[in-house]
Amino acid sequence: MAHHDITTPIDEAQARSWRAGDTVTLNGTLFGIRDATQIHMFDHGRVPRFDMRGHAVIHTAPNVVRVAPSAENPAGYRPICIGTTTSARMERFSHPLMRDYGVRMIIGKGGLLEGSQQAFAEFGGVYLAIVGGAAALETTWIEAIEDVDMDDLHPESLWQFRVSGFGPLTVAMDTHGNSLHRDVRDAAEARRASALAIFDQAAEA
Repeated sequence: MAHHDITTPIDEAQARSWRAGDTVTLNGTLFGIRDATQIHMFDHGRVPRFDMRGHAVIHTAPNVVRVAPSAENPAGYRPICIGTTTSARMERFSHPLMRDYGVRMIIGKGGLLEGSQQAFAEFGGVYLAIVGGAAALETTWIEAIEDVDMDDLHPESLWQFRVSGFGPLTVAMDTHGNSLHRDVRDAAEARRASALAIFDQAAEA
C-alpha cells in the first residue's frame, strides 16, 4: 500500500496506478456536488461552467455563511461545516460524471455499487472513502470557497473549494475491480453464515 500526495487535476495513468488500500491527500481544487446538483445536470440538461476534468468531487451540501467577497472568501461564502454525505444515493451519476465531465475521483462515505466500479475501470477513476462524522476535521482542510455555480440549488450548489492537505483518504474502489466495501460485506456475510451454521447445529443437538 502506498500514499499519494497529489495536486489536482490528475491524469488517467495516475488514477490507474492506485490500488484499493492506498491513501491519498489532495491539494488544489475540489468540487462539492450532491443529489440536486446532479439531477439538474443529468436529468434537466444543465451544463456547469466549471472544468472538472481530472478533478475530484465530494458528495456534500455544505453549511456556509454568506459574507462580503474578499481575498479570503472570493465566492462570498465562508465555510462553517463541510461534511460528507452518503454516496449510494448518487450511484447512477458516477458513469456520466466520468464520461461527460472527466471526473477522476469521487469522495464520499459508505461506498458505491457495481455500476460505479465498472465506470472506474472504463474511464480510469477511483472512489476515495472518508470516515463518517469527520466534518469538523474536513472543514479545516478547506482553505476557501473559490467559486459557486447553480447557486439557485443552495446548499446543493456546485461548489469549487481550494483545499490543502485534504486527507488522508482511503482508495476504497479502484480501476482494477477491487472494493474494500465489497470485501467488508463479503467477510460479514461469511461470518453470519458461519454463526448461523453453529446455531443450527446446536439446535439439532
